[in-house]
Amino acid sequence: MDIGGLKREIEPMRQLLSRAEDISTLAQLAEEEGSDSEAEEIEAGLAEIEAMIAQQELLRLFTGEYDAHNALLSINAGAGGTESCDWVDMLARMYGRWAEGRGYGWEIIDHNPGEEAGSRGITASITGDHAYGRLKGERGVHRLVRISPFDAASRRHPSFASVDVIPEVEEADEVEISSDDLKIDTFRATGAGGQHVNKTDSAVRITHLPTGLVVSCQNERSQHKNRTFAMRVLKARLLERQRQEQEKRLVELRGEQTEIAWGHQIRSYVLHPYQMTKDHRTGHETSNTAAILEGEIDGFLESYLRYDMARRAREGAN
Repeated sequence: MDIGGLKREIEPMRQLLSRAEDISTLAQLAEEEGSDSEAEEIEAGLAEIEAMIAQQELLRLFTGEYDAHNALLSINAGAGGTESCDWVDMLARMYGRWAEGRGYGWEIIDHNPGEEAGSRGITASITGDHAYGRLKGERGVHRLVRISPFDAASRRHPSFASVDVIPEVEEADEVEISSDDLKIDTFRATGAGGQHVNKTDSAVRITHLPTGLVVSCQNERSQHKNRTFAMRVLKARLLERQRQEQEKRLVELRGEQTEIAWGHQIRSYVLHPYQMTKDHRTGHETSNTAAILEGEIDGFLESYLRYDMARRAREGAN
């Protein structure tokens, strides 16, 4: 870890100790004077300290190599047709609201619209402290159950969408990409973006021939900028692929069975006949699905981090 990283880790603890000393001094003065006029301020200070401690405990869960990085989040429609395309938009809105609420940057860099409504796929960049570490547990299939707004008979429909989260890697990270292995195509952006975007081939699609990985970016008006960002996404996906292959080899050595990501739902969001959102890995659940879809997902994110740490501890003991 560099000096800047060490300072970022130490500073919150320094602030915590300073705040605790202030509240302790205030409480001592109030006791000496026999006054309860500062009681409300002391209680507020204690609540603030508890929140700071909880935040520090959460940071201890970020043990992955790339947990501190920004995140690239992709959402793709699964079984369910138009319903699932609409579900993609709902999930994108949920994650966008979550990012906005935390002061994170949220930018859609690629968008594949659905035929009738919603989106077949959305890729977004989320920038902020430990964005990847916080969101990495969202990878998997998300299932929605509701009365369909697209069904004239108002029947209940299940919809599925897959979420993928990878860290955005820095230039220093070693991922070798030969220009001979790339096929680069340009095309016109399909979404709204002004006359310039829609009338020029500013969007870029890059295919990595050895792996078949395809990435695209159409958010910027400049073809050069779109190409640069698409290369960043490709680099991140190749690094993630390397990580997954390493994990797969370790699993094979241990003789364990892996779960297939697609078709294995990690979370269900039920809007009818009752309201319930439940994570099937951690057991964490809430009946306030409306708040979840507005981005209040920290409870699910944190429960996964604790679940994952406990799982890795068990594996290390075996």
